[in-house]
Amino acid sequence: MRYRIARVAAALCPTLLAIALACTAAPDADSPVPPEARRDTEQTLLTFPEWYLVHSPAEYARIVEQRPAHAFPFIAQTEQLWSTYRTVTEEQIRDRYPLNPGYHLMILVIATSTTVEYTLRAVYENTVGRASWLLGGGRLTNEDRYGAKAAQDYVDFIRQEPWYLFDFWSRLKHLWTDVPLFGPGLVRKWERRYELTTEYAIKAVYGKLIEKATRATYTPALMTTDVVVDRLQQGWTPPARVSVQQRLPDGRVLLSLPRYFDFRIAATALARQGVRIDDIAGNGASTPILVTVWAANDTKLSAGYWRVLFEQPLTLPAQTRRIALLMPVGSLSTFLVQASAMGLTVEHVYDY
Repeated sequence: MRYRIARVAAALCPTLLAIALACTAAPDADSPVPPEARRDTEQTLLTFPEWYLVHSPAEYARIVEQRPAHAFPFIAQTEQLWSTYRTVTEEQIRDRYPLNPGYHLMILVIATSTTVEYTLRAVYENTVGRASWLLGGGRLTNEDRYGAKAAQDYVDFIRQEPWYLFDFWSRLKHLWTDVPLFGPGLVRKWERRYELTTEYAIKAVYGKLIEKATRATYTPALMTTDVVVDRLQQGWTPPARVSVQQRLPDGRVLLSLPRYFDFRIAATALARQGVRIDDIAGNGASTPILVTVWAANDTKLSAGYWRVLFEQPLTLPAQTRRIALLMPVGSLSTFLVQASAMGLTVEHVYDY
């Protein structure tokens, strides 16, 4: 399987070189969104590999809540990361979007480090981890449960903040102060304690290095997304963390929404109020935006105003797949209201 990963990664090289010759498109210059709040269209595509490194830990947390860590498909997840990075990059070229080399560099750094981490953990968990599981009687220990809780805490954190700001040192400290040293499944307990100690210590140190490099290279990201909506009814009450920025002469309204994970929540709340979004971060109604959904494997997605970019199987929930859809910004609000009736769970809206 590691050879398949290498082939996918190698295939990206000519793909990335081709971008420089192809990319010319840009957001709508006539957008009411202030220039400093606009983001290029290609970012709806390039944010998927970045957010995959939120989706993957989230799947890991769901799995280890019920099962041992070796049940997580580390290598398959790595293959999904690189294959979808190639897919979104090819889409970027096809639609002639801006190059954005800084974003590609960031993706390559985090994807490479994740590949190294997942490969090492796959080897460890399927040898030492499996052995301790068998010798420990095939039961989850307090250390397993502590690791599962920390994994979910990590996911909750990185949905809002950069991963390198997570307090791994605190998790390491509480592992040794709060979890009893002795108890059932002693071999498994001590092996898990060693594994978690190593993981938290390495990530704490590496995270500090990445934080320093990031602060020196990138400006802090805006934590809000400006959108333009078609109208607001009399007596309209804004959803949480949504505010009016400007009322436009044509009756439309410029709103500020939370960015990242909470954008989906705010946009869905607006859609359920009958408020339609026409522009997101300078990308007008006809501009594509990427949305991922979960669907049962037997759910048939009918033709619509969207296009399927790719699909991925999930381990947990079982018999479920992730579907990446490209749709016009002007259709997003309708989709958010209708998704549930179509048997879809909206996972994330990639708000540039």
